[in-house]
Formats: sequence, structure tokens, C-alpha cells
Amino acid sequence: MSKQEIFPGVHSVSALLKWQPDRIQTLWIEQNKKNKRVEQCAQKANQLGIAIQIIQRQKLDHLCEGTQHQGIAASSLSTQLIDEQDILAMADDLTKPPLFLILDEVSDPHNLGACLRTADAAGVDALILPHRHSAPLTPTVHKIACGATVTMKIHRTANLARFIDTIKKAGVWVYGADGEAAHSIYQANLTTACAIVMGAEGLGLRRLTQEKCDQLCALPMLGQVESLNVSVATGLFLYEVVRQRQNR
Repeated sequence: MSKQEIFPGVHSVSALLKWQPDRIQTLWIEQNKKNKRVEQCAQKANQLGIAIQIIQRQKLDHLCEGTQHQGIAASSLSTQLIDEQDILAMADDLTKPPLFLILDEVSDPHNLGACLRTADAAGVDALILPHRHSAPLTPTVHKIACGATVTMKIHRTANLARFIDTIKKAGVWVYGADGEAAHSIYQANLTTACAIVMGAEGLGLRRLTQEKCDQLCALPMLGQVESLNVSVATGLFLYEVVRQRQNR
């Protein structure tokens, strides 16, 4: 059965209207809200025949579970996740080396949303999440992702270690982020088919996940802090892939 998801904010609603308007059930707009971008979304929804409800801010706050909404939100059918075979098909069929991002039990919705946004910007082909101990696609995730939950292909796996074994057999090289690793990410060859694996907030990669990676890599830490926020570190890892591939 499809579960309803709430997309708060102009960016997430705009992405739904552009890429997957058939998912939208209702567009909610805050009463007396005067905002050009909100009005543009309403005009687009009218053109597409999408139902619009004008509601009070308090009710919109409640529907969005307290997430900032900029006076607009949409109720949508749940995100359609891709399966493992889709991932394997990408590894075979893409005209460029595929790039996957794996998040090992990232549970904070702000971090998940930020990782999704960065992954989309860096051209990641699919995001892989474990079923357990990973943040669900909440209104906060949709808001922070700024539309990337609509554009990004997402797969949830019941067994992350087995999944890593599967993509390795398909020719994907798996790099895990580990602050104690002997090698820097800047020493890795990221121009071939690869997956970047990032660990949970404060905990890093689980032991079994580390063991399944082909290589563990670190970011140089030149100051006094010991680690970076997972979404920041994800951006640095992914854009090293972008840099290497553009300079190839």
C-alpha cells in the first residue's frame, strides 16, 4: 500500500511539479501567503489539474511536522525505490563509469537530506541505504534535499554487506570513508566504476562494512577537530570523484 509523504518548501514542491506531478495528491498553500515562487507553483498545479487547498499556517505547520515550509507543501504518493537489479543494470548500461553513494546507518534526517542534495549535484547515479537504522524520507529530509528526493534514484537493502559483495562482482570498486585509514581519498583512482561508503554520525562505518570495502580512505585533517559532519565529508568525497573524472 502506498504511504503518503509530505514535501515542504518551494524547492521540493517545484521538483515534484516538474519531474513527478502524477505523484501529487494535494498542494497546500498557507492562507494569505504572498510569495512569487509559491504563486508560480500554484499556477503550475492549476495547469496540471492538481487540487489546491488554502489552509492556516498552524495546520500547515502540523502537516509538515514542524519543518519549515515557506508557506507551501504537497502531499504525495510514497517515493518509488529501485531494486538491486536496477543498480546492476546501471553498472552495465551507463555510458560513463557509474557512481554510487552508500550511507551506512545515517539516521539524522538533516544529514540524509544534505547528502541527497550533494549526491544529486555531484552526478551520483543511485543512493543506497540499509533498511534498518537509517532515516526514513520524512518532511525534513524532503525539505533539506531541495528536490533531490525526487530526482535521485534510491535503493534500500536488507543486507548492506551482501549488497556490497554483489556490486563488487559487477565491477564496482568500493571506497569506504575512515578517518584512521592509511590512504587519503586523493590517492584513490576514482575514475572507474565506484561506490563511496559513508558511515553514521559519530560512529563511522560498521566493522563488517569496513571489511567489505575494497579500500578505506581518509580526508586530511590539518586542524584540531577530529572529524567532519557526515554530509560535509560526503560532499568532499564526491567532489573528488567529480574532479578526477573531469580532469581525466
